Amino acid sequence: MYFRFLISVVILSLSACGGGKAITKPAKQHYNGATCTDGPKSKYGNPGSYKVLGKWYSVLPTACGYSGKGIASWYGPNFHGKRTSSGETYDMHGMTAAHKTLPIPAMVKVTNLETGKQIIVRVNDRGPFHTGRIIDLSKAAAKKLGVIAKGTARVKVEAIGSPNSYVANTATSKDYRNRIYVQAGSFGDRFNADNMLTRLRDDGFENIQIQAVSVSGSKVHRVRVGPLNSPQKAESVNQRMRSLGYRGQRVITD
Repeated sequence: MYFRFLISVVILSLSACGGGKAITKPAKQHYNGATCTDGPKSKYGNPGSYKVLGKWYSVLPTACGYSGKGIASWYGPNFHGKRTSSGETYDMHGMTAAHKTLPIPAMVKVTNLETGKQIIVRVNDRGPFHTGRIIDLSKAAAKKLGVIAKGTARVKVEAIGSPNSYVANTATSKDYRNRIYVQAGSFGDRFNADNMLTRLRDDGFENIQIQAVSVSGSKVHRVRVGPLNSPQKAESVNQRMRSLGYRGQRVITD
């Protein structure tokens, strides 16, 4: 637990010291006639390169066109509430993941090659740093993909936005319609959740809801915008929030 947290701190520090510059405007790339657009990069977690366990890793300049296969693992309670490489707080109940080289944030489709199950997650952390492992899933993502029982699974990871991306497949993407949200914040105090809802309304956001859930025996109020009808729409809302000064929001699925 301490080791992974230390890695996140190191990557945060490298980014803050200018190891990689944040992109402020979307970058467009073309692949086989199709257009893929990258959103702005996180201020933290995107150094040009970084070193872990004696090995150097180079962060990709774009997620567009990325596809890879390997072993997926997951991380949960021991890291819940810790800081991720992006600077966000890790929530094991969110649909997020860690990747060694994709720019942060990045939306990816993960396919369990043993069962065919698919999920969409938002990459906001670095890792896993074990040979053969390609992605570390949050507990919620691992549960949806069927990874919890065995602990690992062989998967295919594809960046959303490439010609063969998940969202380009209309038949498949219907499985996620009306299940995607942007969570603006999570509060123990309902008063703070109501204040966040009011702020979102004042900034022109619609379809805002407060979801009360129990986390480790405590009541938590999650402020969410949605449901939204596609991962692209969710990321658009996410980027708009960021441009208005919101921090800590993330894309989630039910």
